[in-house]
Amino acid sequence: MRTISLEELLEAGCHFGHQVSRQNSKARDYIFEARDGIHIIDLEKTKEGLEEAAKFVKETAKKNGIFLVLGTKRQASEVIEEQKKRLEKDSIEGVYFVTKRWIGGTLTNFSEVAKNYKKLKDITTKVKDPNARTKYTKKELSDLDKTRQKLEGFYGGVADMPSLPNAIFIVDTHQEHVAANEALKAGIATIGITDTNADPTIITYPIPANDDAVGSLKLITEYIFDAWVEWKKTVETKTQNTDEDKKPNEKDKQKAEEKTAKPELKEKAKKTEKTEKAAKTIKANKDVKK
Repeated sequence: MRTISLEELLEAGCHFGHQVSRQNSKARDYIFEARDGIHIIDLEKTKEGLEEAAKFVKETAKKNGIFLVLGTKRQASEVIEEQKKRLEKDSIEGVYFVTKRWIGGTLTNFSEVAKNYKKLKDITTKVKDPNARTKYTKKELSDLDKTRQKLEGFYGGVADMPSLPNAIFIVDTHQEHVAANEALKAGIATIGITDTNADPTIITYPIPANDDAVGSLKLITEYIFDAWVEWKKTVETKTQNTDEDKKPNEKDKQKAEEKTAKPELKEKAKKTEKTEKAAKTIKANKDVKK
């Protein structure tokens, strides 16, 4: 995992907080100073928080955990969608996304919300399966498709999530405070970008940084996903190497074949020897009779 520099954070605009009047008093430890009525975030704290969060993400990936990513505001959802495509391209699993709207109870009432996941899958089958479509009229199919689109918007990124996540990464914990509080109640570890208007005390791994600038969001989000991807690829490589080690090479194959063949050859030689002896005995008896 590469080390992120303060210069990178500075260039990405991670240090710009909100107006002084919008400060959350619990965020004061992460504020460096105020300039022209705008709070400046301490980038040393940003770096420290980001690296701690990345370390935890790697641990979660190592344990084959479930990782949920939440970011519904426009600039956040665009950045997350880029990372989603990256994971799909590399076939990296275990990450689920919410980029349109957070549904209350997703974490605290998972068993009930999961019923809607099943409903979405069932309707999708009815709408897209050619055999299933024949059972409905055009009007019924149209209504089903509208319902599907609505459910897809709510649950599309998490419909396949098998259970509660082991960790959730929240972009803009102030806007997504409902999800942050749900995670707290459910005992789920949270990673979150906490601007100067957010409460960092409800986040397990707070990353004090600008949660509005695209550059800031992109740098931090990419770093978090790097931690997940890096570990997953390491595991895959180890698995492939182990499988290769288990495969016998040509010399080993030859030795194994020789070991298998030797008993058979010995047995064959014994049978041949017995046959030759019997033939000699029969011949000798014939000569005596003559």
